[in-house]
Amino acid sequence: MEPRTHLLHPTVVTPTTTDICSSVSSPQSPPRKQLRHVRRRSKVSQSTIFSGTFLRRCFRYWLMLPLLYISGLFMCACSLSRILCRSPIPGSVYRSHELFQKLWPDIESDNSTPIELSSIWKYKDLNEQKPCPITTIGRKIEPTEHRGYLVVDANGGLNQQRSSICNAVAIAGLLNATLVIPRFEYHNVWKDPSKFDDIYDLDHFVNTLAGLVKVVQELPTILLEQYDYNISNVPTIQVDAWTPVSYYLREVYPVLQNEGIIRIAPFANRLATHIPSQFQFLRCLANYKALRFATSISTLAKKLVKRMMEKSPRPDGKYVSVHLRFEEDMVAFSCCMYDGGKEEQLEMDSIREKGWKGKFKHKDRLINPRLNRINGKCPLTPLEVGMMLRGMGFDNNTAIYLASGELYQAKRHLAPLLQMFPLLQTKQSLATPEELAPHEGYSSRLAALDYMVTLLSEAFVTTQGGNFPHFLMGHRRFLYGGHAKTIKPDKIKLVLLLEDMGISWKIFKDQMKQMLVESNREGTITPRVKKSRRKNSIYKYPFPECRCLQNHQNITLNLTYIHDMVDHDHWLESII
Repeated sequence: MEPRTHLLHPTVVTPTTTDICSSVSSPQSPPRKQLRHVRRRSKVSQSTIFSGTFLRRCFRYWLMLPLLYISGLFMCACSLSRILCRSPIPGSVYRSHELFQKLWPDIESDNSTPIELSSIWKYKDLNEQKPCPITTIGRKIEPTEHRGYLVVDANGGLNQQRSSICNAVAIAGLLNATLVIPRFEYHNVWKDPSKFDDIYDLDHFVNTLAGLVKVVQELPTILLEQYDYNISNVPTIQVDAWTPVSYYLREVYPVLQNEGIIRIAPFANRLATHIPSQFQFLRCLANYKALRFATSISTLAKKLVKRMMEKSPRPDGKYVSVHLRFEEDMVAFSCCMYDGGKEEQLEMDSIREKGWKGKFKHKDRLINPRLNRINGKCPLTPLEVGMMLRGMGFDNNTAIYLASGELYQAKRHLAPLLQMFPLLQTKQSLATPEELAPHEGYSSRLAALDYMVTLLSEAFVTTQGGNFPHFLMGHRRFLYGGHAKTIKPDKIKLVLLLEDMGISWKIFKDQMKQMLVESNREGTITPRVKKSRRKNSIYKYPFPECRCLQNHQNITLNLTYIHDMVDHDHWLESII
């Protein structure tokens, strides 16, 4: 039997003789013409094959090009739409009214224990602070020291004029000049033609400064004749803002010596924040003692305080005051947008042009409402203030005094605040039309009423920067043992919360309570390094520079003092 090796080994093919011959020797060469023809056909076939392949590939690419072009357009369009139609930056859009509608059922049904006004502020021991460094008290001015007359034009609203008056007192002391009662400039925004003695007690001002700075109501007749009875003809010096004492001594004093009179206009913020202590004392004296409101204002203000306390449901008569900067001109000046759409935008543009004559159309003036809101520069609406206070724990039985001018679209914007705080009062609701009549149309006199009622509240809420809260916080620190007793919201944080439509009432409340804790901490702060900031002036932080004038006390009003306060002016006059 033959072995089946073919099953175990690969098959081997044995070449034939012909194959071997073919491999060993070349076959017989064809004729030369035939060879050329074969080569020619080979080249043609190769060329045809290459051309076909190339065409097929090109055709494929040509088909892909339109697809790539369309895809590119689509991708560019998507990228452009993301740029042009991207989602707004968090906090940049006003949606507070929408959030209020969403959370109102939870706000209304919230039965948490309300905050106690008598226990919200924590005090520091001010005895640890340095004693008063000023030794000017008792200094008298000799008649021979008189160098001439100082005339200043106080511009701006109530408290900007107030700073001008105090600075003028300090400069008059520095230059040994007689101060002529400051003139108040009329501005088409405030529209108040009031004079000094329409707002302040002139006699009290002169008598308080007697012996330190001489004050007269008018220039002597001989000088008036010299300048044709026109103050504008008096040599006027323009001084930069925040000018140091050295400049006044070097540049202004020689002019005063030569002319016997100088006029500085405009005069707002024309003196540095930090000056030698003996002249800082004069500024303290003017602000906290010499400037007392005129009888027509203070008498009505005392009545408003009495009525406000009587309307408070709390046994001690305490109330909260809110300074709301949502007047038409303030909304326009802030360049912020709310929920009024295109109509609101056109209206604000018109008000800006009317009040500031092209100031907002300058090339370097960028109006960006969203950026302003993110940066906390937009005035809070009444609705936003109400939500903040309810979140902090103030319930609907809290008596609130609203200090403001005429609000922008007042009826619409005040409605939700009244819904949250029905015990809301204003000077218009507390006073009779007959009582307010002498002050109507005079913005500074009306602001003075607000100043006094707000000053004596247990808690003060500031919603926007400016001179009013700046001076009021300082005055409250001066009265209340160094504590401003002021709620100052973090608006950068607040706008983020008010735009978050997914936030719960509980989380919102937790954030507001933390904000109240921070306000309590800031209320007792006295900046250590004051030279670094202009805002850290004696108007906002009276201690230690003004400690010499302060009686260490923690004044708080209650109902047992109301009638004494109204019937006997001496108690309140020691404060204001």
